[in-house]
Amino acid sequence: MISEDFIALVVVLPLMSAFSVPIVAYFNKKLVPYFVLLVAFITLLFSLSNLKTVLNNGVISYTMGGWKPPWGIEYRLDYLNAFVSVVVIFILFVILIYAKKSIEQELPTKIVPYYTLILLLVAGLEGLIVTGDVFNVFVFLEISSLAAYGLISVGKSRDALMASMNYLVIGTVGASFILLGIGYLYMITGSLNMMDVAAILPSAYVEYPKVVLAAFAFFLVGFSIKVGLFPLHTWMPDAYAEAPSVGSALLASTFTKVMAYVMIRFMFTIFGTSFVISTVHATTILSWLAAIAIIMGSVLAIAQTDFKRMLAYSSVSQIGYIILGISLVNQIAMTGGIIHIMNHGIMKATLFMVAGAIIYKKGIRNINDFKGIGKTMPYTSFAFVLAALSMIGVPPTVGFVSKWYLALGAVMAGKWFFVGVIMLSSLLNVVYFWRLFEIMYFSFGEGHHHDESVKVDEVPFSMLVPTLVLAILTFVLGLLAVYPLREIMAPMVQALLPV
Repeated sequence: MISEDFIALVVVLPLMSAFSVPIVAYFNKKLVPYFVLLVAFITLLFSLSNLKTVLNNGVISYTMGGWKPPWGIEYRLDYLNAFVSVVVIFILFVILIYAKKSIEQELPTKIVPYYTLILLLVAGLEGLIVTGDVFNVFVFLEISSLAAYGLISVGKSRDALMASMNYLVIGTVGASFILLGIGYLYMITGSLNMMDVAAILPSAYVEYPKVVLAAFAFFLVGFSIKVGLFPLHTWMPDAYAEAPSVGSALLASTFTKVMAYVMIRFMFTIFGTSFVISTVHATTILSWLAAIAIIMGSVLAIAQTDFKRMLAYSSVSQIGYIILGISLVNQIAMTGGIIHIMNHGIMKATLFMVAGAIIYKKGIRNINDFKGIGKTMPYTSFAFVLAALSMIGVPPTVGFVSKWYLALGAVMAGKWFFVGVIMLSSLLNVVYFWRLFEIMYFSFGEGHHHDESVKVDEVPFSMLVPTLVLAILTFVLGLLAVYPLREIMAPMVQALLPV
């Protein structure tokens, strides 16, 4: 059946289409945004079909070239990565609807290469999600990383080039650690298939314990860099702040979320829960790093006056929530961590799209210049308020749901300190988001008063509607997460942390 090939097509279609963008532009440059949007839509349909198949029939294994694993390369979909695949490509698709006007204004001479890089990013991220081969993780990591460096570097200011170079250097260090870990695993197992390596690793640890420990350490550091976990986050603020608006939205909402997924996959599928908890005590280390990230990211966000840089430091904090959910290693906390992969993707995409909308209409980024935007851009501001409330964790938003699960998981683990960390972080979120509420709605530009009529000057519908859709989803999914979403999450969590 052709549907069996959909697992490969979510990678192959955007990858091949990336090389077709210049051809489309040769005939008609105006068709490029629509071509890329069509590719993303078809990829989303493939991904939804894959999720449906997994929910109905269980794990999908797709062998490349007819070579069965562990000898051949395998694409493997289970409940977790089928879900992550849909979330990532859905967010990418919505951002691409928004992207056309923004890219035309910010990058009028670089439209074709920018859309090419976006499709390469899609291919790399989907490849990271669906592959069942350890070395392919490195290959797709490099494809997505190189695309990300390009998406950042073409910003208008020289700072964008420096941010991209900084990310390139730090990202290469992280990728090198991951490659070393892959080499060590292959050396002691003789296999690159994830499930095969997972089966061999316990006996390999008995014979080569130091090699296995070194491999795990390399992976832990490498993925911590790629996911932006404090204090290895130093590439993130500059990268998100200096990239063009669409690039910031794409990277902040998808890249680090996929890295978090891959980190979960390596820790719990390949090395196993017992090794991670009892042998190397990695979860203890990660939980404290996550707590520091949650607080420090929020504190640093408060100190910012640049809107995009504030959102970037906020992302440092939000990554901490995901890692905390992973490191508490019980099913409730893990549910919160996985839900937050989706939540943060949607919330941060919305916020960076709002930032892009304000830059598009007003050409400003300094928070102190946002006076009266709540009146002049009411719908964009409404989207911002919804996403900000979700970031704070106000019920019934989806941000509240993930924080609630994380807090319950911390209680179940007997680690009340982390409940306090979550509560303190929410208060800090109130501080830096309330500052914006006040400036946008209760402060007015020079010569204006609150009782004067203000002319509405919104962004085009193609930018406004996607932003509002994602913002409204933060509430809709928050309502659904009480029961339906948790039921969908249950088999994913049980596979990672069997009772």
